[in-house]
Amino acid sequence: MDFDDDEIQRAIALSLQQSRAKARAKSPPHFLETIVISSDDDDDEQVQQALKTQPVELSKARELSGPQSSFLSERAQLEKERRERQQRYLQATGKGKSAKNDDDEEIQIVEPSTSRNTKTSSSAPIPLTDQLFFEGEIRPTATRLAEPRRDRKATFRLTEILGPKSDISFAILSTYAHDISWIYQFFEREVPVIFIAHGESEGMRNVLPNWIKTVPKLNGPYGCMHMKFMIIFYKTGRLRVVISTANLVPFDYRDIENVVWLQDIPPRGTRIASDLKADDFPATMQRVLHGVNARQALELMLKEHPNLPLRKIEDLRSRWDFAKVKVHLIPSLAGKHDGWPEVTLTGHIRLMMAIRNLGLRTKKGKTARKLDVEYQGSSIGNYTTQWVNEFFYSARGESPQDYLDGPKAKRAKLPYPSIKIIFPSKKTVQESALGVQGGGTIFCRRAQWNGKNFPRDKFYDSKSRAGKVLMHTKMIIGLLSENPVDVDDSDTEDSDSQVVDAPIGWGYLGSHNFTPSAWGTLSGSAFRPVLNLKNYEIGIVFPIRNKEALEKVTFWERPPQRYDEGGPWVQEEFM
Repeated sequence: MDFDDDEIQRAIALSLQQSRAKARAKSPPHFLETIVISSDDDDDEQVQQALKTQPVELSKARELSGPQSSFLSERAQLEKERRERQQRYLQATGKGKSAKNDDDEEIQIVEPSTSRNTKTSSSAPIPLTDQLFFEGEIRPTATRLAEPRRDRKATFRLTEILGPKSDISFAILSTYAHDISWIYQFFEREVPVIFIAHGESEGMRNVLPNWIKTVPKLNGPYGCMHMKFMIIFYKTGRLRVVISTANLVPFDYRDIENVVWLQDIPPRGTRIASDLKADDFPATMQRVLHGVNARQALELMLKEHPNLPLRKIEDLRSRWDFAKVKVHLIPSLAGKHDGWPEVTLTGHIRLMMAIRNLGLRTKKGKTARKLDVEYQGSSIGNYTTQWVNEFFYSARGESPQDYLDGPKAKRAKLPYPSIKIIFPSKKTVQESALGVQGGGTIFCRRAQWNGKNFPRDKFYDSKSRAGKVLMHTKMIIGLLSENPVDVDDSDTEDSDSQVVDAPIGWGYLGSHNFTPSAWGTLSGSAFRPVLNLKNYEIGIVFPIRNKEALEKVTFWERPPQRYDEGGPWVQEEFM
């Protein structure tokens, strides 16, 4: 195989270096490397990235526990994992402490167990690296700049997201910015990995032994592959799906706040047949994998690793049981999506479909409910009232047919909807733990801000509830008015709206910033809509059932406050 020489040399160098953890821990913030990366949603400049990172030691490879297991029944699989977790805990030193850190660049954090899935026959808590989440879990990432969190919320570290690396048999990783040599240390050297990343030209190559990097085709010169997800296969047969807002670089998992959703998926006892008409979570993930060239990479990987747990993309749905996954997967796939039903599979129209499926459509007329949206992001787009209303129409769960039926001239003059764009002020960045140095991956250009009719009055300050740490988090909170909904017997589309204990709203987390590049722009007619997308993005939508659930997924200070006289953070004025 032809490997990337630079990456191999760097990885080999990493494995020979001495640990620098203690020295780094004592270093003040100004000794941290600066990561400079261009806006991932810039409509006016070609996307570029430059990462300056310090090498870290590769942990010693653990002994393999044996050949890869065949698929087990769910009962046997769960029992095997329970025993392995318990054994690791009994061998660990220090009661209740997290497992030994494998990464010099990460912080050491000890947290109480909060998962309902963590009890064993012993009353002692299990290290988070060994906990399983078959019901799904949303947590912010841990950051050394706010430890412990001021709001005391539980967090995830990358070692905890991946679990013990000796347990992993195969992985598919996707990220925009990356440091392969850094992420490489979290895996045994024998483990095959498909690595999906951004690049200026489409292609596929071996970048390290057992690692294949693939770059999907972009829709023009200004888009980017911005997805951040992981599919991790374990030797017991279980897999874990991860959707996050963090890039696979040390900065995102150490110095700035992100958020992660993950869920463990058991293997099926009996394989089910492929269903080309399926539109559930695993079917959507399969479309994503096809869209980012994972099929071609998998076929190449199988030539060197014929016993992979995933033989073809369609096995994902037929060999694993996603029945407990209740979130909706929202991808954006770069390109032109023409007509029905293609436009319903991607971008903000896919968001609309998920909100309808949750029974949270606002409706129109006398039965209408009011929707208030807060959108926390790290990159600002070029906004027009037409596009923001187009997005908001989907956020209400309303059909693009109705939106496109109206006169285009009228759509261009609509007032901005009820939305709060959460983005840090200059003062917040300057007063953060890293100061302006920490704002290198947060983007708003002065030309955008000063643009004619730009919605400056819709911007609110982003302040993390963790403390003085900046947020790279991309999240939406959409809350419906508490007014009761009158059931319209003539409208049979939304029988879910008749449920008495309906959720109070919905949430989103993922890679989408609030930009046309991420969510798409709609054109065409109600009969034949067209959605154009520049970026590859991915996220999840979930119901917010009550105020307690809202509190659990609220990571910025609410209600958000308007800017002071200093205005927004504009990176170009400081870097």
